[in-house]
Amino acid sequence: MLEMKVPSPGESITEVEIAQWLVEDGDYVEKDQAIAEVDSDKATLELPAEAAGVITLKAEEGDAVAVGAVVCLIDTDAPKPAGSSDTPVAKPETKVAKSTPVPAATPTKATYASGTASPAAKKVLTEKNIDPATIKGTGRDGRITKDDAVNAKPSMGTPGTGTRGESRTKLSMLRRKVAERLVEAKNTTAMLTTFNEVNMQPIFDLRSEYKEAFKAKHGVSLGFMSFFTLAVVRALEMYPSVNSMIDGKEMLTFDYKDISIAVSGPKGLMVPVMRNAENLSFRGVESEVKRLALRARDGKITVDEMTGGTFTISNGGVFGSMLSTPIINPPQSGILGMHNIVERPIVKDGGIVIAPIMYVALSYDHRIIDGKESVGFLVAVKEALEDPINTLMNGDVKKALEM
Repeated sequence: MLEMKVPSPGESITEVEIAQWLVEDGDYVEKDQAIAEVDSDKATLELPAEAAGVITLKAEEGDAVAVGAVVCLIDTDAPKPAGSSDTPVAKPETKVAKSTPVPAATPTKATYASGTASPAAKKVLTEKNIDPATIKGTGRDGRITKDDAVNAKPSMGTPGTGTRGESRTKLSMLRRKVAERLVEAKNTTAMLTTFNEVNMQPIFDLRSEYKEAFKAKHGVSLGFMSFFTLAVVRALEMYPSVNSMIDGKEMLTFDYKDISIAVSGPKGLMVPVMRNAENLSFRGVESEVKRLALRARDGKITVDEMTGGTFTISNGGVFGSMLSTPIINPPQSGILGMHNIVERPIVKDGGIVIAPIMYVALSYDHRIIDGKESVGFLVAVKEALEDPINTLMNGDVKKALEM
């Protein structure tokens, strides 16, 4: 009999939660078959069977179990059922909510007193302008007591004909951790946000001319993230305090640029990291963004791939956001928010023209980043995006795109 224990998903993680069993108690499982999904406070990971055999589950879905604890047993001596396929079939993901038996209520005897307010209760209800007919009495035979009147709340209106159901879903460990970190960022940093706007026409023109050839050669699209990432790398070189974080009483500044990118995964927000983005080309950024986004979407992202990061880029524009104040990803000190691109009238060369404009926002920790540096950083990003050929491509587009 093999005891399967919870492996360590990464440093500092001591507990995981059984998000979902992919097999049922008594099933025959194959070696390396995914038998469960477990949530840590950083990611959702699959738990593969360590051997083939009949499985006995030792934990329920939703249970929090310590790293190293036994979660199931596998009887490796059990024979494989006749007629079973070599390809394991995972348990369907559809879950049926468990109903909790509700004790039958004791019927209230209907009498002349039912729904009648006592004198004291009637006085309170009159003062609160509440109709006694809307109150369910808890007194003898349904009489409305003074406590009923005191605790009564005014009606919020007559319900319509639509449904008024509710559902309650337990937050995953990852979602709870994200919530804790967002509150921590708001409570422990002196967060401010500065805004600017970017004329995206130069980037539109470059993508229109080169995107087909770029994709044909490299297998990835020439998107906006490569321009923004390289613009951020340049701005971090100019303003290194934005690429820093507080460590106790010291400011820790990094000479490398590990750029976190906020992506939406099946379990919620995930922030995988592009390592040493200062060494990446346009093709390198687009390939890495695609790789990390696919891994996040498929639930294969690892804790290591989301650990670290010195600065974050968040693209709310893909969901239609016009403007927002992104929250710092602690312990980082800055995050750049991208938004949707909308044609807007702007003044250019003394005249009004229509241009594709994106509003950008930089949230920063004012404890170590001054207003001058934050504004300068965002202006540097704007300059690079509005003149990418000279600032990001050294005047040679084809060489920069490796065409």
